[in-house]
Formats: sequence, structure tokens, C-alpha cells
Amino acid sequence: MSRSPVTADDLDRAVQLSLATLREAPPGAWEGKAGSLEWDCWETVEHLSDDLFAYAAQIGPRKPPLDTHVPFAWERRRPGGPANTIHADRTAGPDGLLQVLDASGALLVAMVRTTPPEVRAHHVFGVSDPEGFAAMGIVETLVHTHDLAEGLGLAWDPPGDLCSRVLARLFPDAPGSSDPWPTLLWATGRAELPEHARRTTWRWYGEPRA
Repeated sequence: MSRSPVTADDLDRAVQLSLATLREAPPGAWEGKAGSLEWDCWETVEHLSDDLFAYAAQIGPRKPPLDTHVPFAWERRRPGGPANTIHADRTAGPDGLLQVLDASGALLVAMVRTTPPEVRAHHVFGVSDPEGFAAMGIVETLVHTHDLAEGLGLAWDPPGDLCSRVLARLFPDAPGSSDPWPTLLWATGRAELPEHARRTTWRWYGEPRA
């Protein structure tokens, strides 16, 4: 069955839509919890930035590792907080936080554009290719912006075509008859679908597809 490939332009679009939404947040709202997560909204943006940075770094070496992550050091800033390499300078405020997200997204966009499609690199959910890492970055961006929008009191309804492409690339077991955005929320354990209970565990499948 044919599918539309996930591209660097798709990733850039997802990140820029997320940033446009998050820039509408009230300045004092960043310490609140991000949706159903145990992290606050500031930490969640740091985590998303860290995801995008890490995916860019993973396909960066001339010989990317196939059995482990590139060994950047990471730390938790508090017990139960996200384990990140990337942290934003708190004194830069929300504008600085979102600039960190913008920069991290740009790194992954650039790496997806310039990395040969035959390159493979490790991910815990399957050795993947540049398209796969782009799709992973889009999923992280869409669903964590959902978490953030819940915590910040913002509307967030990403384009169905983006959701459809990443579902086809990473979630071959997802239902094909429901709307793409609710289906992606279901696939990532954030919602129920008719005749499909909310998932308590989930994963994607990053292996390259024909």
C-alpha cells in the first residue's frame, strides 16, 4: 500500500505551528502541569527540545551507532523531572525557552535534509533512517504540544495530513478509519477511540518502510 513520505518540510511545519501556538501562552503559566504529564510546561518544552536535538545528533556522525545512543551527558534538574541534555536558561524567560525549541527543531530539520536516505541509526523502537527520525520528531512535537496546550489553556488542532503521514510511517497498527489527529492521540496513549480503549503502554515502529 503506497504512502506519502515524511519530509524535512513536514517537520519544519510541525515545529513552526507548535511555536506559533506556544507563543500565545500567558507568561505566568509555564510552571503549571503539562496535561497528563508529571512535568511542568517549562520542563516539557525542554524535553521536546531535547528530543529534537537528540534525533539530530543520532544521525550526525559519519558512522551513526546502531546499538546505542550518542553518549551526550544528561541530568534531571529535580527528582521526577525529564532527563535532558538540553536545558533552557531560566533567566531568558519564555521567549528564550521557545528559542531553544526553535533551534533544536532547526537542527533536526537540517540533518534530515542533508543526511543520505540510506543512513541508519539506533533508536530504542527500531534502527531507523532520516525519514523515520523526521517522523519521530513530528510525533514528539504534535503530542507534546497537545500536553502543553492543555496545561497552558491553548487550542491545538494540528493538520490531518501531518498526522496521517506519521501514523503511516510509525504506527502500522493504528486504526485507519478514524480521523488522523484523534488516532495519533490514541496511538500515543492520550485518548480513547470508538471501540479502542485508551492505551496504557505504547510504542512506534521506526524501521524503514518501502
